[in-house]
Amino acid sequence: MDEADLVRTDKGELVHEETGIIVEEETIDRGPEWRAFDHSERQSKSRVGSPVTQARHDKGLTTDIDWRDTDAAGRQLSAEKRSRMRRLRTWQERIRTQASGERNLQQALTEIDRMASATGVPKSVREVACVIYRQALDRDLIRGRAIEEMATAALMAACRQEAIPRSLDDLTKVARVERREIGRSYRYISEELSLSLKPVDPGQYIPRFASELDLENETQQKASEIVEETTELGLHAGKSPTGFAAAAVYLASLVCSDRRTQRDIADIADVTVVTIRNRYKEQMDALDLDVSF
Repeated sequence: MDEADLVRTDKGELVHEETGIIVEEETIDRGPEWRAFDHSERQSKSRVGSPVTQARHDKGLTTDIDWRDTDAAGRQLSAEKRSRMRRLRTWQERIRTQASGERNLQQALTEIDRMASATGVPKSVREVACVIYRQALDRDLIRGRAIEEMATAALMAACRQEAIPRSLDDLTKVARVERREIGRSYRYISEELSLSLKPVDPGQYIPRFASELDLENETQQKASEIVEETTELGLHAGKSPTGFAAAAVYLASLVCSDRRTQRDIADIADVTVVTIRNRYKEQMDALDLDVSF
């Protein structure tokens, strides 16, 4: 039998192409012994655990004891077994967070997950925030500071690093600490961990503001152009990104006859009407726009 006529199949079998004879089949099938025809069936039959994640203090490697007092068939456990399972859950929780650093990490990561969910931050950014907090904990930067304060600062740094438009005011609304403390801890983490954080681009806020104000596509595009052109002129330097973006949205609404009041935009952007009034006039003068009221 000519070796040139032998073909290796996807299953690892060595087959003679012309006659179809299986020459070699003693291979190891590393796939599952079951079959599934949709995602839910595949999930129910799979016996592997969740992927490793930075969002859990044990990285998701610890086995969890189910909170339901039922067996594999769904039958209720006896009173004696329920009592035993409660003791096992208690001891497992104690063992998982035996060291003070682990308890600190568990509380902080839970706080990060809560705030990220409340502000709509993507899962990938939560992972980055958890990594930043772990680095701060390893460098002993948490000592003497509130866990909630440092967790919020880590989340803000992650948003900045991943270019997610969340302002300090957005995080302050869902945090359990004051705005000043978050800002102080954010600067501290950024400096000590040497995080490369670029200045916030005001243009990142335009899509969110436009969506909440239900603006026309033309108006949103014009607002983005206003931000881009005035940013190139350096007009945004030293100014709040949210206020600068909100002013561009207001100016664009006037130019495109898709008007929104300064109050409506200020409420969405969480800035004052005075800020919008001052910034939009600066933008209008810089671009030499003629807006009729």
